[in-house]
Amino acid sequence: MDFVEEVEERLRAERYGTLARRYLPWIIAAIVAAIVGWLGIWGFDAWRDRNIGQASIAYDKGMVDLAGGDTSGAYDAFAPIAKSGPAGYRTLALMQQANIRLGAGKADEAGALYDAAAKAAPNPILGDLARLRAAQVLMDTAPYAQIETRLKPLAADNRPFALQAKEMLAMAKLQAGKTQEARGDFNALSLTLGVTPGMRARAQGAIALIDSGQAALVGQVVKTAASMPPPSGAMSLGPAGGSPSGAPPAQDSSPDPDQNPPGNAQ
Repeated sequence: MDFVEEVEERLRAERYGTLARRYLPWIIAAIVAAIVGWLGIWGFDAWRDRNIGQASIAYDKGMVDLAGGDTSGAYDAFAPIAKSGPAGYRTLALMQQANIRLGAGKADEAGALYDAAAKAAPNPILGDLARLRAAQVLMDTAPYAQIETRLKPLAADNRPFALQAKEMLAMAKLQAGKTQEARGDFNALSLTLGVTPGMRARAQGAIALIDSGQAALVGQVVKTAASMPPPSGAMSLGPAGGSPSGAPPAQDSSPDPDQNPPGNAQ
């Protein structure tokens, strides 16, 4: 009886040894993969935090140069962030560079930079703001069909700058000689719920000018008002009302001084 038990014990030991030799490499590989994965996530988080910190310092330098009137220095300070910074800072740096080029009268370069900012944007609010600005700066030079293609998607009711896009589209129609269509759009805008008093006043003023035969003045009035800088704190950019990727809000980029963009998107 003892002999039988000893044989069975040996057989079990051999079987366990065979199973261990077969599966142990896979178990070790799984443990190693888990450790490598954890180290990769930790390393990525550390790298991202370091990049955001560096981008913040560079962006602040650009803003200081800009506030001091050194637009060339500011443009250069924004350049490395615009090339390879974290998404939020990259978008804002590109938009600041576009603002600088626009201030220098280089609308085509500004439009291209706004387009690049839209592609880099980490959320719909920043993305649509950049797209709207691109359309705005190109309105005087691009054909109506191109402006319409840019603005129509932005004017959908679920987009963050739908009202501004509708106002700009009405303006583009007026510039293209589509006076009655533009009047209809301005009228619809003036009756839309949620329109700010400033936008409603502009729409009503545009209708009055069109009806009085002074449609040519509408563009100057609307564009001047719509391109004024926003009030302090007018923009919520991040996924929970904060800035994207730790970035500060873009300055002087909102197309409407009295319309805060709707809240939170990522």
